[in-house]
Amino acid sequence: MKLLFLACLSPKTGNHTTAERIRSHIESAGHTCELRDAAEFQSPAEVANLISSNPTFEGALAIHLFKAGRLLLDIQVPFGVIFGGTDINEDVKVEQKRVVMEQVLQKARFAVAFTDKLKEEAELYLLSQSSRIYVQPQGIQTEVSETFCWSEFLRSSDASIEHVDELRVFLLVCGLRRVKDPLYLVEVFQEWHYENPLNVLFIIGPKIDPVFTVEVEAVVKRTAGVFLAQERSQQELHAAMKRCFAVVNSSVSEGMSAAILEAMDLGVPVLARDIPGNAAVVQHEFTGLLYSSPQEFVNQSHRLLSDHELRERVVRNGKLYVEEHHGLNQERETYRWLVDTLL
Repeated sequence: MKLLFLACLSPKTGNHTTAERIRSHIESAGHTCELRDAAEFQSPAEVANLISSNPTFEGALAIHLFKAGRLLLDIQVPFGVIFGGTDINEDVKVEQKRVVMEQVLQKARFAVAFTDKLKEEAELYLLSQSSRIYVQPQGIQTEVSETFCWSEFLRSSDASIEHVDELRVFLLVCGLRRVKDPLYLVEVFQEWHYENPLNVLFIIGPKIDPVFTVEVEAVVKRTAGVFLAQERSQQELHAAMKRCFAVVNSSVSEGMSAAILEAMDLGVPVLARDIPGNAAVVQHEFTGLLYSSPQEFVNQSHRLLSDHELRERVVRNGKLYVEEHHGLNQERETYRWLVDTLL
């Protein structure tokens, strides 16, 4: 079976990584899966023309009901969709987008939500048949580069810091767009850095929103203790995560943060903003720490620094949680089975 797979494919983003992983699951079952960036298409008619002119496409798949799923509304082959966090956390608030997403759900053969909470909210906000929505958490696989060093990392960020090996690095992994709110902690972190210059915050991720990126760069440039690093390969990013003190999430909304799960898998403590998408995977004081304000972030960080038993507990339980709930094998079997329903 040949599938057309639409997703938002900005380089080195969670969406891109997720799409590539799901594509590999599908192809491991003997199917052909052509992954295309949803941004290539302006309307559902363009996708319908692509499929009608290439009869070898027997089905389709999309990540994000509005951003990509809407482009499948005119096709004549069966398709499935995967919810993105933006669908439920943001797009349902816009009536025009909500109506489109309902149309996508009604026509889709199946839909996948990463968490039970996302499924519940989809059923609450969108007119949908519950039986069509399946819950499958993201599968996680980490691979660490052996050549990583902080000195090189710092050079890429134009930072000049002494005693690099003694730094206590907090790593915020996110694409530069407003929903990720990368500037949420910079003011309080600067104050903390003045108290102890070894405490630094690194923001790393692709420049997705050009206008917002300029704003972030300007703020970071004038903020002590906060640095912006260029995006890296997955192996280099995982190496940085492995060597940092804690991985940070400050998003306004999340579907399921791959960076949080990757940190857990790597045995690194997580400090995540207390929002529904994060709280669905981070159990406070058990698999990580949640905070609801910049000052609370500093308070929780102090706890990680002083309470070694707490740190060991969240690291141990976080890794166990990922192993039990985010294995690749279960994810692979789920998508293989769902694709078979399109036949």
